[in-house]
This record gives sequence, structure tokens and C-alpha cells, in this order.
Amino acid sequence: MKYDFTTVMDRRGKDALAVDAVGGSSFAGYMPAPREGFDVIPMWVADMNFPVVPTIQEAIISRVHHPAFGYFETSDEYYDLTIRWQEKRNGVTGLKREHIGYENGVLGGIISALNVLCSRGDNILIHTPHYMGFTNILTNNGYNMVLSPMVKDEHQVWRMDFEDMEKKIIENKIHTALFCSPHNPCGRVWERWELEKMMELFQKHDVYVVCDEIWSDLILDGHRHIPLQSISEDARNRTIAMYATSKTFNLAGLVGAYHIIYNKRLRDRVRKESSLSHYNDMNVLSMHAQIGAYQPEGHEWVDELCQVLTGNVNFACDFISKHFQGVEVSKPQGTYMIFLDCTRWCEEHGKSIDELLNAGLEVGVYWQDGRLFNGPCHIRMNLALPLSRVKEAFERLEKFVLL
Repeated sequence: MKYDFTTVMDRRGKDALAVDAVGGSSFAGYMPAPREGFDVIPMWVADMNFPVVPTIQEAIISRVHHPAFGYFETSDEYYDLTIRWQEKRNGVTGLKREHIGYENGVLGGIISALNVLCSRGDNILIHTPHYMGFTNILTNNGYNMVLSPMVKDEHQVWRMDFEDMEKKIIENKIHTALFCSPHNPCGRVWERWELEKMMELFQKHDVYVVCDEIWSDLILDGHRHIPLQSISEDARNRTIAMYATSKTFNLAGLVGAYHIIYNKRLRDRVRKESSLSHYNDMNVLSMHAQIGAYQPEGHEWVDELCQVLTGNVNFACDFISKHFQGVEVSKPQGTYMIFLDCTRWCEEHGKSIDELLNAGLEVGVYWQDGRLFNGPCHIRMNLALPLSRVKEAFERLEKFVLL
């Protein structure tokens, strides 16, 4: 490969939550240190342990060499490269700069969109399991979550339950849904027929959609992301979509995301809502980071990254099926997360999910409590590490934890 996905980076002391929060009390979630003899393998925070594509650093450094950082305007290059990225990666046509709007983050953008589409106290349809960030922003901002559980088909693939969705929409007078594509934490990359059926249901009941597509570039071999707004003309005008380079290129620490809204009325209102705090403004270095990311080298880097992630997911899922009897996992089709169902293992071994989680932490495997994602006996694991570290983590689990 042209880019480096094998070097084990030492992120200690470099402001990395995934490692610097371990063994210290400054982080609100406090992660205890592993027992002696084990180092930290960070598999909980949803960021990557790979060096960024060099063009990102080059773009930032080039801008830093100019010794002024005053007020600025978003450059034409930022918009042109974003349009080109969406066209090449997702087949998007007809996207113009006026459809693109900056957001400090996807979660903040979601709230701006919901504040436009809803009244406080409204019911919002959301599939479960679901990203814990959705729980926080919805409850903190006065919205009620109405959960529609996904179900696994005969091939153990997570699917939407359309009958349940329609029932919940009617009973709870729902007119807004929050949708995740690809899905976090289950890793589903939705098929066109699924998206078409969902949008037909939403059109029937006049439900608008806020769609989190932050994972849309991280698609594993054999699958393809389909932007929700491309499903139909109605979907194009019924959907507010959120994107970011943060997951794709590991830029969460720089802050920055963007929305795509084709419906002018919605676009004007969301931009107004986002502007009210006067703090939803782009950072000049974040702008140049995205410009560096969306270069031709960025396309090459993401292609290689997806190959690496596919290999890591294949290894992990094969290892689990062969060595961890009682642990079930539906192989993800996108993202770099896997969602382990440990229900049967815990029952057979007389252990609680807390005991299992803590046993992993003791040997340096820092995985994440799946109850935060509405998985009652689940664990979420980040596989965006060099394969050598993924293998080490699973070998430790086999030897010391999932006996």
C-alpha cells in the first residue's frame, strides 16, 4: 500500500482521549488503568489509530506559515472540492455551493435541523440500537425519542421493521425521524430498496428526515453507500443530510462538519437557526484540513483505508465465530465498529456485562459498554487500528477474558 496503516502510533501525551483518559481522573467517564504487564489497546472512542493522509498536514502547515489568522471567508476551493468529493464518492449530481452549509459538528447540526422541523417536546422516530450521542442531544434539547427496534433477518443482517415504524409514526403523531446511514453501531450500509421503502413511508405520513451520513465514506468491500437524498425528488426535498471529514480522516479534534440541504425553505431556516449562537463558525485551519483531505491523495487514502478496515472486520468476525462461543456479531458493512451481543455468553458463564467489560479493561482491551447504544448486553469495539493490534486484542480476550 502507498499509505501507512501498519505503524503503531504512540498517542500518549498528544491530547488523545482514547489513551490519555485511561488511568486518570480528569475525564468524566474515568477509565481505570490496566493491570501490570498490559498496555492500552484503544478500542472504545470512535477515532482512528492511523496517521492522516499527508496532504492534510501539508495544507495546515502551509496556511500556518502565513502569520495572520483574522476573519476570513470560506474559499471557493472548499466548496469545489466538497462538490467533487460527493460526486466521485457517492455519485451525487446537481450539488451546488448554496446547498452546502457549515456546522461545528454533526450533532449540533442535527439539533439546528430539529429546532426547525419540530417544537420542543415533539416525538422523534429513531431506530435502535442507536448512537449514544443521539440520546444525549435529543433528551438535552427537550425532544422525546420513540424507538423502533431493528431486527435481524435469517442471515443475521440488521433490518428496519417497517410495520413497527408505521405503527409508531401513527400512534405518536410523528413528523420527524433521525436516521443514521451507514448505521452506528450496527454498521449497516442500507440497500436502495430499504431506503425507497422508508422514504415512501415517510412521504405517506409527511415525516421529514434528518440523516446522519458521517460514516458514508467508510464502506467495506462489496457494499456501496447511497445518499438518502438521491432516492427520489421527494426524498431530496424531505431530507436534511449531515456530513463531516472527522470520521473519514480522523479530524474530530479540529471540529467541523457540513450539511447538504436542497430545499431552499429548509436551508434558509436551518442556517438561521445555526447562526443564532454566533458560535457556529468555521475555523480557518479546519477549512484547510478539509481542503487537504479532499485532494486526489485523499481519495486514494480512503480507498486503502477501506481495504484495511475490511481486513480487520473479517479477521475479528472470523475470530469471534471460531473462538468466542456464545458471543454473536452481525458483520458490519461499513464503519469500523462491531457490536457484540454477549447475552448468551454471560448467561452460560454466570457473568454480568459489567464483569465482562471490566475483565477486558484489566488486560488493556478498552472496549465500550453497549448499553449506551441501547444494547442490553452488548459491547461496541473500534477496529480502526493496525491489524497487529487488533490481533493482540483478540488474543488477550481469548486467553484471559472470554475463556
